[in-house]
Amino acid sequence: MFIVHVNIIRIALIDYFYGQIEGGNMKRLLLLIILFVVVSSLEGTAQKRKAERAYSSFSAGEYFDAIDQFKDAYSKTKKADKDSRTELVFMIAECYRLSNDPKNAETWYKLAVKSSYSKPDAQFWLAESLKKNGKYPLAIDEFKRYKQVAPSDARADQEIRACELSVEWLRNPESYKIEELKDINSKEADFSPAYGRNDFGMIYFTSSRDAATGNKTHGATGQRFTDIFESRIDKKSKWSIPVPVGVINSESEDGTPSFSADYEELYFTRCEAGKREKKGCIIMYSKKTGDKWSDPKNIGILSDSLIAAHPSISHDGSTLYFVSNIAGGFGKKDIWKVTRSGGGAWSKPVNLGPDINTPGDELFPYIREDGTLYFSSDGQIGMGGLDIFKAKLQPDGSWIVQNMKPPINSFADDFGIAFEGMNERGIFSSTRKGKGNDELYSFELPPLKFNVTGLVKDEKTGTAIPSSLVQLIASDGSNLQAETGNSGDFKFALKADVDYIFLASKRGYLNGKEKETTKGQEKSREFMVTILLTAFDKPIELPNILYDFGKWDLRPESMVSLDKLVETLLDNPNVTIELMSHTDSRDTEEYNQNLSQKRAQVVVQYLIDKGIEPGRLLAKGYGESTPKVVDPNIAAQNSFLKAGTTLTEQYINSLANDEQKEIAHQINRRTEFKVLRTDYESPKK
Repeated sequence: MFIVHVNIIRIALIDYFYGQIEGGNMKRLLLLIILFVVVSSLEGTAQKRKAERAYSSFSAGEYFDAIDQFKDAYSKTKKADKDSRTELVFMIAECYRLSNDPKNAETWYKLAVKSSYSKPDAQFWLAESLKKNGKYPLAIDEFKRYKQVAPSDARADQEIRACELSVEWLRNPESYKIEELKDINSKEADFSPAYGRNDFGMIYFTSSRDAATGNKTHGATGQRFTDIFESRIDKKSKWSIPVPVGVINSESEDGTPSFSADYEELYFTRCEAGKREKKGCIIMYSKKTGDKWSDPKNIGILSDSLIAAHPSISHDGSTLYFVSNIAGGFGKKDIWKVTRSGGGAWSKPVNLGPDINTPGDELFPYIREDGTLYFSSDGQIGMGGLDIFKAKLQPDGSWIVQNMKPPINSFADDFGIAFEGMNERGIFSSTRKGKGNDELYSFELPPLKFNVTGLVKDEKTGTAIPSSLVQLIASDGSNLQAETGNSGDFKFALKADVDYIFLASKRGYLNGKEKETTKGQEKSREFMVTILLTAFDKPIELPNILYDFGKWDLRPESMVSLDKLVETLLDNPNVTIELMSHTDSRDTEEYNQNLSQKRAQVVVQYLIDKGIEPGRLLAKGYGESTPKVVDPNIAAQNSFLKAGTTLTEQYINSLANDEQKEIAHQINRRTEFKVLRTDYESPKK
């Protein structure tokens, strides 16, 4: 009203001013000028008071109220006063950020940066707002600009890394299925669920909906003070209309419920705060008798003027995790714990340490039966605002912390998770829908599904081998068989956490195999395998069986090929082979024959030493008597040779140069094996 009156007086004086000039009454004119100055001064005072009220609301945490007050002050500030207008723009952006409205925060921070706001904070929070709006490439650019003006601030590098990881995570999200709980959610805030029954058919949660107790509104959000509500699920999996939990709620803010393992004890937060006053938050306790809860009592772990909030009681009831900003922490709000034995008094609070807590906020702890801790943080590397993290305590007292990634996490605030016991399903809270309000979502990790699709092919030709038998041998003892189709294809369903061998066989071929495992697989997967079978109608060359000149000692490089042969013989236990060694034609026939025999025997002895029964092996040296016939593979590797050509001494001597001749001699110096029989029976059986 004060501002309205000032404007009326001002208009009247202007009209009278012009009238007196025309009448020539200079004394009265002078008087009017003085009055005009006085009124203008009053107007300036009014504008100053507007700004003061806005700053006062901001300091009290009444950000929702302060937004309109700052906007009003901005609209009344002259355009010529650029510094004051820019400061007000920045403060409006701050209010939107602190009231968790990143879309509007982005708009006003952009304006502050464009207006050359003097402090780099605007640049940082613009980047942060872009991140919270899921605009990761733009956020990275702004964080890099911030680094230029604030190179010593390590937050920029962390946030750039967070944006980069977020892009990667979104490309390959986790397998959780997410659904909005439309039966429960309202237009107001609904968050921080807890299961209230061992069949998980009832939930308690926090809400600021119209049915909440009392008529106070929160100056920071513009919404009603929260209450704890309950909802039950029916046989059709539909949640009932939520109702407030009678004696639990008060005129203050009540929320973030946590139940004991038997669901007979309830812990929750109560914050007694009003306009421009901060009385802190306390943790309340209530016990259930029959269907009724007792009057809640303060568990008294901290002074009422401090913050103790977001309780989570351990499965054995001996440890209570909670959030506080008491001295000795690592940031704004940290996660702490108190312990007790035998239902006695709670211990002094203990901070969970720097693995969990950061310079930011750590909120909404949730402890599972197995001791895994879940919490939300805006200080750990995350996707936007609050992300949900899981942490496992190590023997040395440290924690291994992991981001739960999308789709559990998003660029918005994700927090307040609750599981159905040890099942990978439950409910959590998020602002991802874009309305700015907290809403409840269900999540479930579907059972892992694994399949293998395979092909059986000829190793030499690459053609499919139909009607071959494929045997699945699993580490859990299961054993399955399948016959390949016309395309040489086969398929099996696989189990989680099992090692598999796929063994293929076909008359006229050596058995082949491939291995796969589902152990350590965290996502459903379709495996693809190709099993190559080698026909034994012709001798099979062993590559890279090497000796020094004129010697028969195996060189180390030979072991790889021979070890593969050992594996082949183990996979084909009924096969008897002849080990064939060949030389080139350079030396006498007698010398070459003797050398090749010794080399063949050395190979056989290696196989015996590796566990192959001697009765399955025959060593035979062929000297220079059986020159190699060039096959298509050899011809493809050596353009001067034609497929079908026999590398006799006469032919080699006809080649163009010594290099080609040496290559031909090397091809003749080979070690092969051929299958003699497929009916071997071990005398050990």
